Amino acid sequence: MLMVTMTIIHSKIPARRSTLKITVTVPPEDYQKHLEASAAALSERRTIKGFRPGHVPFDIVKREFGEMTILQEALERIISSSYYQVVTADNLAVVGAPKIEVSKVAPNNDVVYTAEVALLPLVTLADLSIIKVTSAAKPVTEEKIKETLKALRGYQAKEIIKSGQAEKTDKVVINLNLFLDNVPVDGGQATNYQVYLDEEQYIPGFNEQILGLQKGEEKRFSLTFPKAHYQKNLAGKTVEFLIKILDVYERQLPELNDEFAEKIGQKTVAKLETLIRDNLETEAKKKADEQAEIEILERLIQTSTFGDLPEIMLEAERQKMFFELKRDLERQGLSIEKYLSDCEKDEKQLHEDFKDQAEKRVKAALLFRQIAIEEHLSPDQKEIDDELSFLRKSYKDNKEYLANLKREEVRDTITMHIQNRKVMQWLKAKVLGLELIKAEHSHPHDHEPGHDH
Repeated sequence: MLMVTMTIIHSKIPARRSTLKITVTVPPEDYQKHLEASAAALSERRTIKGFRPGHVPFDIVKREFGEMTILQEALERIISSSYYQVVTADNLAVVGAPKIEVSKVAPNNDVVYTAEVALLPLVTLADLSIIKVTSAAKPVTEEKIKETLKALRGYQAKEIIKSGQAEKTDKVVINLNLFLDNVPVDGGQATNYQVYLDEEQYIPGFNEQILGLQKGEEKRFSLTFPKAHYQKNLAGKTVEFLIKILDVYERQLPELNDEFAEKIGQKTVAKLETLIRDNLETEAKKKADEQAEIEILERLIQTSTFGDLPEIMLEAERQKMFFELKRDLERQGLSIEKYLSDCEKDEKQLHEDFKDQAEKRVKAALLFRQIAIEEHLSPDQKEIDDELSFLRKSYKDNKEYLANLKREEVRDTITMHIQNRKVMQWLKAKVLGLELIKAEHSHPHDHEPGHDH
């Protein structure tokens, strides 16, 4: 029978300990089965005359290899099995792999080891009645509808090369070079770059510098980059631009009539406007809903109390954020190395930048876990199967995605997504006074097999 003693260590507040040292004593009768399994494994690696590999009697293997060799081979099994028994028997909410230190191991004797393990911190949920959040969608204005109609017409615009000056409604194609302190900016060159002069650019004032220019003309001018620009080496700095106009196009938009509406699948302009209004209202409601979720979570984090957060959880979250950023950059055709170079940082500094956000994300995860336990919001098997079926249909032509859906860790991630949706629905019902409804399927892209979220 296992003997277990537990010692609290690294505790700042006894009631909210985050690290535990467990001393486990495993008697020989409890680990005999692991000795026999390890003996079989050893016999497969060395031929023993008269026996088939893996089918050698235990006493023969013991004579050939020695008891200590078998025990050393079995040690990992003994520790793994007994540690799992201790954690499950005592309902310990542990996180990460334990730090193991073996203090006694000898044939026919107790195996004694110490496991130092991080515990999920205790969480005390805030009183939801003190959290005041409202969710109100912005009204859809006629101006917004007109802007959308203009954009739709723009998708079907005819572009005709013109010889005159560039006007506000034109498109220009340019070559572009950037200089900082008379030195070319790394990556600040572009050829055949298209600029729609009626659309806002990421550098204020850029379009105005192009207005009035004609094909073949060059121009030098300076503009100040926004302070929030992602390229930290350029953010807030005055950069010199050298542009050459390659072509100027007049953009002729189709008339706004029923014929145009029919091309977009609506019989009349009136029906098209109604569709646009409905879509904009749906989008506004979704944005308001998302903003309410953010505010609820932020205030819940601020008003709830947490025990000491284990460093292993914080570091895991920082690693996750790093790989999320790397994946997003790769989708845009950028490398993490280029991003770090532009930001003038290394990976260590980037991880430090993630510190505060990682702490918020860990706290959010702990809160969601706590609420799911207290309110019994974990998904049942049918909900999980329905979600998997939904994803399989959504990605029926993606063999790699379908294969990943079979992986256990991916199923676990999807299960956690469902649970989190249920928790958020419960929170919104409590805080916003909404009716508690079954959480609907998330968008297929919310789940990415092969990646943790």
